[in-house]
Amino acid sequence: MKKACLIFPLLAAGLLAGCGAGEEAAYKETSLLMSAPVVIKVYGAGQAEGAEVAAALLKELNRISDEFNYNDPYSMTSVVNKKAYGQWVKTDDEFMTMLTLAMDYYRLTGGAFDITFAPLWPIWREAASTRKMPAKDQIDAALANVGSGYIEMDPAAKAVRFSKPVQLNMGGMLRGYCFVRAIQVLKAMDVKYPVELRLGVDMLAYGKRNWRYEVMDPFDEKKHFGSFEFPGGIIMSSSGREHFVQIEGKLYSHILDLKTGYPLKDFSNLVVYFPSMDSGSFLTSTCLAVMGRDKAFSLLGRMKGTSAVWLDGQGRETVFQNGDSGAKWKRAGGLF
Repeated sequence: MKKACLIFPLLAAGLLAGCGAGEEAAYKETSLLMSAPVVIKVYGAGQAEGAEVAAALLKELNRISDEFNYNDPYSMTSVVNKKAYGQWVKTDDEFMTMLTLAMDYYRLTGGAFDITFAPLWPIWREAASTRKMPAKDQIDAALANVGSGYIEMDPAAKAVRFSKPVQLNMGGMLRGYCFVRAIQVLKAMDVKYPVELRLGVDMLAYGKRNWRYEVMDPFDEKKHFGSFEFPGGIIMSSSGREHFVQIEGKLYSHILDLKTGYPLKDFSNLVVYFPSMDSGSFLTSTCLAVMGRDKAFSLLGRMKGTSAVWLDGQGRETVFQNGDSGAKWKRAGGLF
């Protein structure tokens, strides 16, 4: 039996007339997905049309959450985590597709992106709470139970088992997959209106419009650092000031380097623009971030139309842009 839905509508604002001069009217609905804010805007739509689009998107996001949420005891992920050590557990096509993709990420990054990171998370959550650095022996003990190499898959039987008691957590992939499915939902509905879907700091911009994504200063949450202007697509952000933790007076990223068990060094944020995304090729900014700047940019260079900005530990940016990208990065005070 499934747990009650994890998305709770907070506000259906109806048709917004616009809060300022020149601001385009949009139907807006706000919700929560796995503790992250969800904002849907349907530009130019009336109450009925906007509500129909928002309802379809929220229904699909809720379904994905039900299936893959690590913290939901009734999700497929939790069932696999409870039963797969030493025995085969039957899943389905969707779960196997996501697991296959996770294993591809694992190999692509040389093990830096690993969905079995779960043993490390409570250690760093405690460190963030107490603001004390965890002991190295704690980190080493946790790393002993981390490794996608312990995952065995039988694609024909749609089954998975573990050779060690690892735990799967696909949280680093779910927003990308939510965008993939949202695009498919919008296409199936033949939606003609521009639609904006925000999942936390990540953004899907569907349809023709002059879109803009603001990047905040990683060290001053009230200050704009720069922005991407683009014709449509997806923006994914790896971090940001709100995700830093302070331990013994020093700021650390929330993204862990799974080769060491410690947070990524000299890193503040990676913001990536993808002109499109599909289930066979989507990447996430987290997957790219753990590769390091040079390898991430090299990979993006083989992906048509992409752009990115990397902010190091001091907040200095390095901009990457493919020649065919429709996105423009504008630093506060200048155009790059």
